[in-house]
Amino acid sequence: MAYPVQVRNLRRKLDERFRPLIDMSDWRGRPDEEQAFLSRAVAALAVKMETACSDEEAARAVIDCDTDRGIDAVAVEQRGDRQHITLVQAKWSNKGEAGFREADVSAVIRGLDYILELDFHRFGSKIDRHAEALEKALNSPSPKVVLVLALVTGTDLHPNTRNLLEEEIGKHNLDDDLVTYKVLNLRDLHREILGEFAEQRVDLDVQLQGVGRLTDPFLAYYGTVSTGEVAQWYAKHGRYLTSRNIRDALDLSDVNEKIRTTLLKEPEHFWYLSNGITLICDRIRRHGKGAPITSGNIGLRLEGASVINGAQTVSAVYRAVQQKEEKAAAGQVLVRIISLEEAPEGFGDRITVATNTQNPTEEKDFRSRRPEQATLRHDFALSLGLDYVIKRGEPDPPKEKGCRIEEAALALAATHTSPEFAARAKGDASVLWKEHYYHALFGKSPGAHRVWRCVRLLRAVREALEERRENLAGRAATAAAHGDLLLTHVLFQTMDTHDIDDDSEEAKAAWEARLAEVPKRVQKALGWMVVVIDGAYGSNSQISTTVRSVERARFVAQGLYDRVRSGEEPPADVLPSDRKTGGGGGRQPRAVLMIVEASAIPDGTALELRPVTSSDRRQLPGWIEKDPRRGKAVWRNDRSKPLIWDADGQAYSPSRLVHKIRLEAMGNGQQVQGTLYWHVPGKGSLADIARELREAAEAEPQDA
Repeated sequence: MAYPVQVRNLRRKLDERFRPLIDMSDWRGRPDEEQAFLSRAVAALAVKMETACSDEEAARAVIDCDTDRGIDAVAVEQRGDRQHITLVQAKWSNKGEAGFREADVSAVIRGLDYILELDFHRFGSKIDRHAEALEKALNSPSPKVVLVLALVTGTDLHPNTRNLLEEEIGKHNLDDDLVTYKVLNLRDLHREILGEFAEQRVDLDVQLQGVGRLTDPFLAYYGTVSTGEVAQWYAKHGRYLTSRNIRDALDLSDVNEKIRTTLLKEPEHFWYLSNGITLICDRIRRHGKGAPITSGNIGLRLEGASVINGAQTVSAVYRAVQQKEEKAAAGQVLVRIISLEEAPEGFGDRITVATNTQNPTEEKDFRSRRPEQATLRHDFALSLGLDYVIKRGEPDPPKEKGCRIEEAALALAATHTSPEFAARAKGDASVLWKEHYYHALFGKSPGAHRVWRCVRLLRAVREALEERRENLAGRAATAAAHGDLLLTHVLFQTMDTHDIDDDSEEAKAAWEARLAEVPKRVQKALGWMVVVIDGAYGSNSQISTTVRSVERARFVAQGLYDRVRSGEEPPADVLPSDRKTGGGGGRQPRAVLMIVEASAIPDGTALELRPVTSSDRRQLPGWIEKDPRRGKAVWRNDRSKPLIWDADGQAYSPSRLVHKIRLEAMGNGQQVQGTLYWHVPGKGSLADIARELREAAEAEPQDA
């Protein structure tokens, strides 16, 4: 079935909004330039739909190019306590028949893997402006990645494609929901375009059970609605259910994951455990079955309806019913309906603000009121002269003056005898407030000395990893980004802790000495972690997934205990970019020589500079944006100085030029492997090209 009107309207609005904003310089003059623009515009629109950003920010999120690895746009934002990463794959079709097949799944998942591993150099240079935010988000507690398929089509994904996509995403979610996906089709995109110019009215039919009614001063009903019916609301009206909300809150919080889980596991308890849903409407009319009597049932039509509180509940109910309809649709939820027909102007806004600004009570708030927390707070003050903050809203103490209950819980989880706690906390730190984990951490009332020493150990490990990560790349950088809790666990289990509760001067001195050794021990443990993970799960496995999986974390920890105790150094090539190469040397001259001898890169080929380390990603993109010539060079087949830098027209070796650039841009004079930085677009770095030449030479049969 074709959708000419919807496609035509969508195309016109995409052109109006995004033509001046989306960079098409890399596609100028190609036969498919218009198709490429429309695909990028769809990607930008999808980012806007997911993040509520401006059109300018959405256009800047587009990274589509010849080497986008299936990811057309990226966006990072903070939602509640978690960092959310949106990755978009967009497809345009003039006929509204954009396909997404099994081969497309493989491409998108490969791009996802590269991002999770911080391999940003695999993409085009447009991703560099987002690399720092992506790295910070992926290194944050319990990040969330949403893969969005924005497809200009009126049909659903083929079941085989959907099954493959869910199977591949499931591999990244061993013990948590790190990665999820959603599909935006032509209907969703068209609605979004309409939403920019006219608010869509929602007339909602509601079958209310156990009815209660207020008539003075304004008409309102309250009662119970089945979760199956709530799911139908979302299926029919989608995000337009929240047209009067402060912000379109559907799918914007991880609260909906907990709601969905409750409904799937305990539908009979859902009414008791849910805060319910509040709707306002322009007018209420009788509709369908039932009579307006107290405690009876009634059918109502809500004209101009909007969910102003409980949007996450609606979304989560819909997802749960999609997943297991028979079970999830059997739940009940409390619903409150307020008519604005006789209300004064602005009263609907007052209701909306009031229902959305009350601070929700979290599980950790209940734990903070437990007597052992008050005891620990007093112990911190009396034994250590430090602050232990247990209430939400209280200011954080200066780092040297104490810690919060959340940091203490993380530190105790990381130093627990079982690596399960480190893995669970890395996946979702809120799990630590559940009774099983909380009791294991705080049930025996740990003293202030123990808690403070565990906190200081975790801080020392994180500081050491951050310092090391500044000049690391590849697998080592990824391990440093995600391995803080598991490495803290391993270091704690392999160090002398017999005096952890001792308040004597001897114990204090001993702990200061142990903490001083942490940076050196972290370096060795980090190298061994990469070795163990790669040996067990392969060099293409997801380190971020491994440290969140209980089973894998146990295996890795077991493999690290003896290696860390031995003090033996890990293999020298595990942390390659961390080694000083002295005068631009290392393996680079051999790499350049191989390329020149093979004539693998034609004279005049344009190269791009790509950040490699965390410090590069933080500082180089902005410096290059001020003068794009700084990030470009031209290749010539010269053995010693093959690069002509666009910024000054002078010839350099790769490492000498990177050294000059890093010194000017960052004040960092450390020598690095320059062949990792300079890339031939679409072919990879000079180091990649040299490695391929070497592998091809080794594969050739030798003369007898």
